Amino acid sequence: MADSRPPPSSALAHLEGSASGQTYPADRLARLDPVDGRPLLARYDLTAAARTITPRRLAARRTGGMWRWGELLPVRDPVHIVHLGEGSTPLLPAVRLGRALGLDRLLIKCEGLNPTGSFKARGMAAAVSRAAELGAGSFIAPSAGNAGGALAAYGAAAGLPVTVLMPVDAPAANREEALVCGARVVLVEGLISDCGRLSRLVAAETGAFDVSTLAEPYRVEGKKTMGLELAEDLGWKLPDVVVYPTGGGTGLVGMWKAFAELETMGLIGSARPRMVAVQAEGCAPIVRAFAAGADHAEPWEGAATRAGGIRVPSAVGDALILRALRASGGTAVAVGEAEIDAHQRLAGRLGAGYVSPESGAVLAAIADLVARGWIAPDEQVVAFDTGVGHKYPPPPDLPAPPVVPADCDDVERLVALTGGGHEP
Repeated sequence: MADSRPPPSSALAHLEGSASGQTYPADRLARLDPVDGRPLLARYDLTAAARTITPRRLAARRTGGMWRWGELLPVRDPVHIVHLGEGSTPLLPAVRLGRALGLDRLLIKCEGLNPTGSFKARGMAAAVSRAAELGAGSFIAPSAGNAGGALAAYGAAAGLPVTVLMPVDAPAANREEALVCGARVVLVEGLISDCGRLSRLVAAETGAFDVSTLAEPYRVEGKKTMGLELAEDLGWKLPDVVVYPTGGGTGLVGMWKAFAELETMGLIGSARPRMVAVQAEGCAPIVRAFAAGADHAEPWEGAATRAGGIRVPSAVGDALILRALRASGGTAVAVGEAEIDAHQRLAGRLGAGYVSPESGAVLAAIADLVARGWIAPDEQVVAFDTGVGHKYPPPPDLPAPPVVPADCDDVERLVALTGGGHEP
């Protein structure tokens, strides 16, 4: 019988500077490490967590989405959890698509099935829940689109006001989502980095809690549940390769953190997937830094790509991203706009659904890595589909559907329009 009780309370112990190693109390609102301005990471009593997080007990927790992993999430009192159904997304085989990319074992983690249509729901659920528990009275964040919509939704669920700053060319669906959920939306004539600067100014003046990517400790905790689920879904073994679209990089950093926690708890061994960060050729600071052997990524000038989620000129977690790529034996790949468009459409035609352009970039990178021999055809590869395509402008050059009058009785014409020319 499924366990309907809430999961045990958090085993959160303290916060730790990701670069400095300094420790800080976990039970007050925190943002970046005061020593060096780098991200803070949540640390847990993993010995205590291991007593209640076991395969058998997890299997009994059939409800709760990502909050099934309550011991490894930061909210102390479950009464503060804001849960809209995020997490527990499916990991699906993509046989036809995999074959087209040259792979025998391609799996897709379908993050577009989260309640706000993208993986951003996980991070915002954790950040909003914990910040509300610690007394935050309002929220602000810069966003390329999906994060802003998710923050608006979770802020509304927590009953707290939200302000979102978006570039003026953010998808209309994201602006509308945030507005419908009651957020104050400000459009900025610039990039997400410009939105971030203005967000910090407003937060300093108003006291709104800024939940920018990796600029507070808990969005990464929500995102790490993708890694926890991946291990459970695959029978407590990890795939050979994980391919992930990387803007701010919170998900990649979070999964790498999750794998370390699971190993410490004895749930997985020391083997790790090779982690692949995917960016667009028009905005590839991590790719450039990885190729140069640098520990940090210099800001990218003139960032441009249709995949707004990876149009991030500078990531505060750059060192953590690069560290995970190198420790895993992974790599970083930049793909062109034409390849993003082509692979977004390929996914749709071959049964993977209407994926986001960021996911199109992931598939393009996989095709490139297989062609180069970096990924072998028989390796198990997990591609992260981070959001639904419906929230973005469509790929360019889609064919215009023909129009016929309702009283058309020209059967030959109708067959030509509706039944002829279908590709297998």
